Amino acid sequence: MNGYSGKILTIDLEKNSFNTQTFDESFARKYLGGNGFAVKILYDGLKPGINPLSPENVVVFAVGPVTDTRTPGTSRGYVASKSPLTGGFFDSTFGGRFAITQKRTGFEAIVLQGKSPVPVYLYVNEEGGRLFPAEKLWGKNTQETIEELLNIHGDRVDVAAIGPAGEAGVRFAGISHQWKGRHGMAGRGGIGSVMGSKKLKAVVVDGKQRTTAADPEGLQNLVKECDEPLKKKTQGMANFGTPVLVGLYQAQGALGTRNLQQEINARWEVINAEKLKDNHFVQHSACAQCTVACGKVSEVKEGQFAGLRWKMPEYETLFALGTMTDNCDLPFIMAANRLCDLMGMDTVSMGVTLSFAMECYERGILTHKETGGISPRFGDPDVVLDLIQKTAKREGFGGFLAEGSFKMADRLGPEAKKLLYGVKGLEIPGHSARAYPINAIGYATNTRGGSHHDHRPTFRAIPPDDPLHRDMNLQTKFVISTQNLSAVGDSLTQCRFVTEQGLGITLGTNHLRLVNAVTGWDMKLEDLEKIGERIVTLERAFNCREGMSRKDDVLPYRVTHEPIPEGAAKGKHFPLEKLEMALNDYYSLRGWDKEGIPTPDTLKKLGLEFVADH
Repeated sequence: MNGYSGKILTIDLEKNSFNTQTFDESFARKYLGGNGFAVKILYDGLKPGINPLSPENVVVFAVGPVTDTRTPGTSRGYVASKSPLTGGFFDSTFGGRFAITQKRTGFEAIVLQGKSPVPVYLYVNEEGGRLFPAEKLWGKNTQETIEELLNIHGDRVDVAAIGPAGEAGVRFAGISHQWKGRHGMAGRGGIGSVMGSKKLKAVVVDGKQRTTAADPEGLQNLVKECDEPLKKKTQGMANFGTPVLVGLYQAQGALGTRNLQQEINARWEVINAEKLKDNHFVQHSACAQCTVACGKVSEVKEGQFAGLRWKMPEYETLFALGTMTDNCDLPFIMAANRLCDLMGMDTVSMGVTLSFAMECYERGILTHKETGGISPRFGDPDVVLDLIQKTAKREGFGGFLAEGSFKMADRLGPEAKKLLYGVKGLEIPGHSARAYPINAIGYATNTRGGSHHDHRPTFRAIPPDDPLHRDMNLQTKFVISTQNLSAVGDSLTQCRFVTEQGLGITLGTNHLRLVNAVTGWDMKLEDLEKIGERIVTLERAFNCREGMSRKDDVLPYRVTHEPIPEGAAKGKHFPLEKLEMALNDYYSLRGWDKEGIPTPDTLKKLGLEFVADH
């Protein structure tokens, strides 16, 4: 098949056994790749109710049909599992080169089952897989682990590794990958802790097999057509990276501060994109075969952290470890960002959990009894660095933080729950749910909850006089269309920036041309849209099987009850009655019942009869 090898490798870590399976074109047409393959594998392979940190859980690394073609932005690594943070289906992506090298092994998916009795790492090439002892790597940080494995296997291979946080079972531990100065992190959802629970330190991929496209000339023409619009729309990202959003959100009154007590920050200019570039920029960095180069390498030139060189903090990190903890100190944020990466932890969940703890402490809900004498106060960078270190190793109060804000709130009581900023157990990133109703609808209905990578906040690019900004029915339809786009994009395993800015912010002709040029299929746009809908619905079915329903499609108390106090978005929030209306509309459009359960008719229409039987 053009675009596919047709092979999946399954590894039982306990038995040290390997099994290669094949799939045909009908399977590929139905689930596409990456995201679609992973949710089908997990739905079929997991029994409902299992502990995500038990040997019964499964981890899937998957690629898509356009990976390693001439298409830019198709080097995104993709990994999925049942999340120890949310208890539901979860997928996470990361930049670099890993996906291209995995594709060249000839295995579209690498499926990890069971638990090794001792620490190991997995090596996969075109001949299959092999487990190697990793006792000497256990306890090392992500950079040390990756560098050692590159020294052993050569720089042709690529490595995805966990750090001490994954080994310790931190519920928001991630998986790190580094390639030519580009540091990628599959941070969200805690899949690094699932790898740690399996005693799997790293996955190494090594391959030479190339992907063939059915219509290389048509593919090249599409790439050329999209190149100029892509460069134009991503110019800000190319110049400054994602920190360009700091100034945008501040101007719109949507920059979360002090655990969302405010959504403007008086010191925002200290951490904006211009300050980062003027004072700390070293060089641009890009994922393999990408023309955007949104990554940046930065360096602290003076002061306590002088000489610290690492990847530039992304906007989400500037939000979570910066404004949310009220620490607008760039060298500190750069040090905190590096520490999280080395320990292997999601900066979003780490920062938002810390800001939640700080407000709980400020209000007397959290006391020295729980913190072990530590005073987690807003605006104290030293305590943040200390608590990141303690969290990664589950030391003292760090062990409490390592559970994430939702499990902390369960122990601290109802007043603490009012201070949470997350959905379905996942802390929300820096795209305001109060200032933007589309984000509110998205977070409430997303498979992963508090993730802007299910729905997309790309509505900012739509003119302000467009009815979309006023009509909730149009907003709900937009959320659904971007969720479907994300499902397709993650199945192609293509970068969000390239998918949206190069091909379009909702599924359209260019996405269709891409798929057909690579595969040689005669797919129509409604077929591609149906794939996105099928994948989202299967994710929902996975979560419903775990007991999730309308009761879980909620928003934080602060979003529904407390209007933004000042700034350009003053007075905005998303009250409960509005949420109920949006959910009714959303479920109706999706073909789900009033409790948010996909109906048998909808499942059969999407070719998911096996789910309808359940």
